[in-house]
Amino acid sequence: MKLSTTLIAVFTVFFSQTITASNPLTIISMETTGASTYYVQGEIQGLGEVRMMVDTGSGYSTINEETLSVLKGQGKAEYVKDLVGILANGDKMVVKVYKISALNIGSNCWLENIEVAVFPGKTRQILGLSALKKTSPFTFSVDPPELTLSNCVASL
Repeated sequence: MKLSTTLIAVFTVFFSQTITASNPLTIISMETTGASTYYVQGEIQGLGEVRMMVDTGSGYSTINEETLSVLKGQGKAEYVKDLVGILANGDKMVVKVYKISALNIGSNCWLENIEVAVFPGKTRQILGLSALKKTSPFTFSVDPPELTLSNCVASL
């Protein structure tokens, strides 16, 4: 019994190292405001640097109307559909979904063709699951505050 347990442990370590070697991980530091919200620095292609709140409970990443206007002017946003979203307070809201060309999380995790929901005015940008699922498997850690992402591209 000890021999089979040892073989399983060796196989698991070897298999894990093989996966990691073919899919390197990218670690992105998050900052917190102390209100249980976490933020990452990023960049939206066609806009520049942005600060995004990380929200693993949000099905879509979000941008605001001001950001959309800039991206549309540069041909970096394409309309996809309308959807009915349910806000944290339970209210329903019809939002437009666009596909943006590229998003950089941290400084070295470029993702292409991200669907984002557009919120009114100058609301904050949110990094939600429509972007994060492209980095799966990913890990959200609060201590230390960081995202560990897979499938990142260092540059476009």
